[in-house]
Amino acid sequence: MPRTNARKTEATDPELLKELGLEEIEETEAESEPPEEDAEAQEVEETQEVEETQEVEAVQDIDEILNSLKTLLSTVEKLQKVRQDVGDIKSLLVRMLDGELMAGEELEQLKTGVAGLLRLVRAHSDHQAALAKAQAARDLLDEVLK
Repeated sequence: MPRTNARKTEATDPELLKELGLEEIEETEAESEPPEEDAEAQEVEETQEVEETQEVEAVQDIDEILNSLKTLLSTVEKLQKVRQDVGDIKSLLVRMLDGELMAGEELEQLKTGVAGLLRLVRAHSDHQAALAKAQAARDLLDEVLK
């Protein structure tokens, strides 16, 4: 029987369909796989989607690596600036820890330096984190700069 008959009788009584033998036709049509051409086209489409996704991910990875390098550069600049602002207070700190009393300009330098130590510790911590994150850039740079 032609397909059109099976579709026309779908809305009719199931017992009538059984009697006419159309139930088997409907089940066969429902269970049949899509034509091979459709499967191949779908496979090609899925492959293209995977390739596009991989390309997008690669671009995002490169962007993340470059951003991590920019962040590292920024933290290096901040760390150097804070070090300059704090100045050379190590000798003053050692003298203070040895019990020496200080006055005048040395005491003011020490106060400024101790206040800057917190900024120095934070800048150092940020620099270490940025350095760890930017390590992925080594492989990319090795590959690109061969």
